[in-house]
Formats: sequence, C-alpha cells, structure tokens
Amino acid sequence: MKIQRIAAETTTEAAPDAVWALLSDRSTWPSWSPLGSHSGVRPGRDGAPDGLGGIAQFVTGRNCVREEIVEREPPRRLSYALLSGLPLRNYRAVVELTPTGTGTRIRWSASFFPGRPGTGWIYRLVLTRIFRGMVTGLAAAARD
Repeated sequence: MKIQRIAAETTTEAAPDAVWALLSDRSTWPSWSPLGSHSGVRPGRDGAPDGLGGIAQFVTGRNCVREEIVEREPPRRLSYALLSGLPLRNYRAVVELTPTGTGTRIRWSASFFPGRPGTGWIYRLVLTRIFRGMVTGLAAAARD
C-alpha cells in the first residue's frame, strides 16, 4: 500500500500567537472544529495537558480517537500521531503556522497508510473535509 497525504490551508488576520493559543490547547478544538468532545488521557512529560507526549481523546459521533503530541515548536508547529480509533497506520499530522504580514497562514497536513487495501481514497476524502473544517474554524476563532 502506498502512503496517503492530505492537507488543507487558509490564512487568518490573527497573529501567530493568537492562533497558537487555540491550537496548543486541545480542549478548545471541539469549540471551533468539526470534532466532538475532548478529554485528556495523559499529560505531557512537562506536566502540561498538551505538552510533548500528552495524549488526548476526541469522540465525534461513533468515532473515538486517541492522539499523542509528538512535536511542539511554539508558536510555529504542532505534530501529533494517531494512537487508536481509525484503521490507519503511521498516521502523523502536522499543523504549521507561518506569519504573513499581520496575519497567519495555517496549514494542517497528514500522512498515513490505510489499514486495508483499497481504503486510502475514502480516508483521504473524509479527512481532507475534516481538515478544511479545522483550518477554517481555527482561523475564525483566532480572529474573534
């Protein structure tokens, strides 16, 4: 099976620090994204809920996913890996914030291998739609 790649991006008038404040606090994600409820499972190694190594769970409809923060570069980059909840292997997402004049470009991307042959296209389609909701929701929330 070949690796699948997806991405969505947008630009907001909000400064990178304002975008980072929302992005780096996963408890806010359900308020501005298509995701359902959030719960912290394990804090990061530094004791912060969303620090490096921190694990969170999101429940959206019948899906329950667990994700671990694997990279943090405030206020520019946040990466997480899927631990469970979707039939995907080696799933890793990266959110990059790039200053643009007085605003911020938000790029949310991921790569993964489908768990079963022939299913990559459906996960690309569904996750791209979710990512579009993530970037537009984050951009709007950071502006407010």
